Amino acid sequence: MNIDRNITDRTKTEQPEQPEQPHLDHPHTRRALRTVKTLVVAYGALTAAALLTVAVLAPAGHTVTSFMWGRSAALLASAAVLYWLTVRAAGGARWAYQRVRVLTVVMPVAIVAVDLIPGVCPAWFAGIQAVCAVPLVAAAFISKG
Repeated sequence: MNIDRNITDRTKTEQPEQPEQPHLDHPHTRRALRTVKTLVVAYGALTAAALLTVAVLAPAGHTVTSFMWGRSAALLASAAVLYWLTVRAAGGARWAYQRVRVLTVVMPVAIVAVDLIPGVCPAWFAGIQAVCAVPLVAAAFISKG
């Protein structure tokens, strides 16, 4: 039996019901996506401020680890990707909308969870990262709503 043929035949005959998706062209959805876009910009600004803080503290003699540099830069890069996805979602791309919905839930949890690992980073840095995650939490509630 050819597995590829079986999968193809099955997908032709068995179409699972898909849950109702929100209409991306509805005025309420467009307004919500504008708000999410603003929150993602706030997230990007806060992550840029976190990276700037690390950059200012390093030459001043404070202990700044490579984890802090990498984490700050990675979160700033993730803000750029999330903004791009939000713009695409606002333009009607359902795939981007679904990714924004997932990422705005997963990212704050991941940010806080990693910072809670003992010895990974100083408390002040974990606090800054937690503040960076707050706009994403708000965006998650709006995008799920």
